[in-house]
Amino acid sequence: MSAAPRRAARLRSLRWKIVLLVALACASMALTVGLLVHESVLRRSLHEGSGKALAALAQARDEAAATSTEGPVRTPEELPEALLRQVERDGEATLYENEPPAPVFWAARKEGGKLYAVEADMTADLLTRQALDRHMWKYSLLTLGVVVPATALATELPARRLRRVARTARRITAGDLDARTGPMRGGDEVTGISAVVDSMADSLQRRIDTEQRFTADVAHELRTPLMGLVTSAGLLPEGEATDLVQDRVRVLRDLVEDLLEISRLDAGAERAQPGPVALAGLVRDAVARTGLAAHVTERDPAVVETDPRRLDRIVSNLVVNAHRHGAGPVEVEVSGRTVTVRDHGPGFPADLLADGPRRFRTGTAERGRGHGLGLTIASGQAGVIGAVLDFANAPGDGGAVATLRLPPDGPAPGDGPGPD
Repeated sequence: MSAAPRRAARLRSLRWKIVLLVALACASMALTVGLLVHESVLRRSLHEGSGKALAALAQARDEAAATSTEGPVRTPEELPEALLRQVERDGEATLYENEPPAPVFWAARKEGGKLYAVEADMTADLLTRQALDRHMWKYSLLTLGVVVPATALATELPARRLRRVARTARRITAGDLDARTGPMRGGDEVTGISAVVDSMADSLQRRIDTEQRFTADVAHELRTPLMGLVTSAGLLPEGEATDLVQDRVRVLRDLVEDLLEISRLDAGAERAQPGPVALAGLVRDAVARTGLAAHVTERDPAVVETDPRRLDRIVSNLVVNAHRHGAGPVEVEVSGRTVTVRDHGPGFPADLLADGPRRFRTGTAERGRGHGLGLTIASGQAGVIGAVLDFANAPGDGGAVATLRLPPDGPAPGDGPGPD
């Protein structure tokens, strides 16, 4: 995965969703509180400004009466229209104007046919409110700057524990049945998920171990009487019935040998014995030993470091499977370090493409959809030599395509020869 998708995946993680949610909650709370405080302070300021203006009007009238002067008498042209309308209606009115050069609060009263009015300067009040707004914005941003990183740090530990559980689950899915999350401190939901994943892995490993032991035991128990059956079938007089019996005995012998090979692959007892191999020549020989028709083409074939016996087994099984469950012509292409086997039948079933080979499933109608032991063994042996075996269906006229890609440096040498 490239850097950009990794960053996108991290941003979509539960941790960053929690951080975003906390940030949104803090921002919403700060905005709500800020608006409430701003409106409350504004209402109080307007109330105080109205009282201040009315008090100034009363004081100015009293001073004018004491000195026998006109005092705060104004002409209508000097007053705002909104203030005049209120005075005409109520006899007394106040009006706040936040206009240049300075905000003022008007107070006016009509008395004895005269219009009295004063204005109170509200500049200090406006500056106080603006300073309060700035401080609220500043400290809200400061709070976000503290809360968001703190939330990110606080969610790192549970996110790391969840990633640990996810890595364990992926390893189990990939076939590592020994993978465990291990004990975790705390009694939260993450600890519970970890315990369930480990318990599931233990149960799955027990079931698979039981299946492997059963397969190995059945194959070993059948091997001894089968050898006697093969010997006895060889002593029968020639005839059509004898040929039929010997053919069925050979099929049974091959099945038991396949079961034994699968049990060794399941137990991890197989070890590669690599050596230099001319890939094109080995593929031609493997195809020839099957006795089946296949057209082999070469394109820059390589000399590879691999186990020739296991590679021969893989190619043979792929060619046999193509003939048994596909349709001719069967084509085998050797290109560099890649071997491709294609038939022109109906192609691999969907469950094989989705889940890979499964034993005791064939592509024939009488045995159900899927495949038999051949592809299971081929996949297992590919893993032993470090190769990758992919299955697909060809576009256009269709057909099953099995592609074997050998590693660039070959498999690591085994500890010794695997059991035969």
